[in-house]
Amino acid sequence: MSQGSNFVDYVKICCRSGHGGAGSAHLHRDKLTAKGGPDGGDGGRGGHVIVKGNAQLWTLLHLKFRKHVIAGDGGSGGSSLKSGKTGDDEILEVPLGTIAKNADTGETLFEITMDGETKVLTSGGRGGLGNWHFKTPTLQTPRFAQPGEDGQEAWNVLELKILADVGLVGFPNAGKSTLLSVVSAAKPEIADYAFTTIVPNLGIVAYRNGKSFVMADIPGIIEGASQGKGLGFRFLRHIERNSVLLFMIPADTTRTIKDEYGILLHELEAYNPELIHKPRVLAITKSDLLDDELQEEMKKEVPENIPFIFISSVAQKNIDGLKDLLWKEINR
Repeated sequence: MSQGSNFVDYVKICCRSGHGGAGSAHLHRDKLTAKGGPDGGDGGRGGHVIVKGNAQLWTLLHLKFRKHVIAGDGGSGGSSLKSGKTGDDEILEVPLGTIAKNADTGETLFEITMDGETKVLTSGGRGGLGNWHFKTPTLQTPRFAQPGEDGQEAWNVLELKILADVGLVGFPNAGKSTLLSVVSAAKPEIADYAFTTIVPNLGIVAYRNGKSFVMADIPGIIEGASQGKGLGFRFLRHIERNSVLLFMIPADTTRTIKDEYGILLHELEAYNPELIHKPRVLAITKSDLLDDELQEEMKKEVPENIPFIFISSVAQKNIDGLKDLLWKEINR
């Protein structure tokens, strides 16, 4: 099983809510009453399909194989003004940061951000009214009632955007997975070829005095990702949710640091201009390859107005300094 096969951030589901129950057209009869008035009860509402936030879930894996979700139908009304039973709701539990969309139009319906938050994805049909609602001075004994409303059927998409404090942004091979494996207990797949990371990896980073923050290693951006090249859009969306972006540029880059940073920034902006306003930190990775003189030279290449630090995950160089820098930005 590959490292990413249990991370599911997109599911498409056909949701069918329950039909409303029919109202009753019953007329009151008992041993003392041969010709009583209308006493038919209302039909019950059909079951909703409901989405509920669960902070213990990290992926949509549990919904991957549920192609059809069908809620229960409402019961019919009865005599003596008895209402029909409400149809059983179907509740889909999802991780926080899940967005529901209409699969046909792409319209965003809502977003779940809190534990226990519930939203109705498809509403059940309303129950029909019983015949007593239709009684008038001129129509004393209506012998008809309302049928229940039909339920709705729709294809919906549930999409997860990861909620993390720090998102790692960089080209493939910038050392993102290595950093995550050093600062947290996450064990991402690491190898010396582009696109090792094909799903976001999350790690909890322990900080001083028992504090911690969440770091997400997001698959490598390449030039053109915003047009859907490489692993494209599917992963850029995870960056939208991070509160701080950690740009990672390796010391052995063939471009200048400024150029590489500019390209990364351009890709983010092309995808979503709002990302440019997030706090940013720059880490120059693999800096165990540099001597002091070279490091001083490289400092001159660093873009202005961004806090930066030289690190090496392998040599454990400046890792605590990086955590301090990130913590300061997260809590700014």
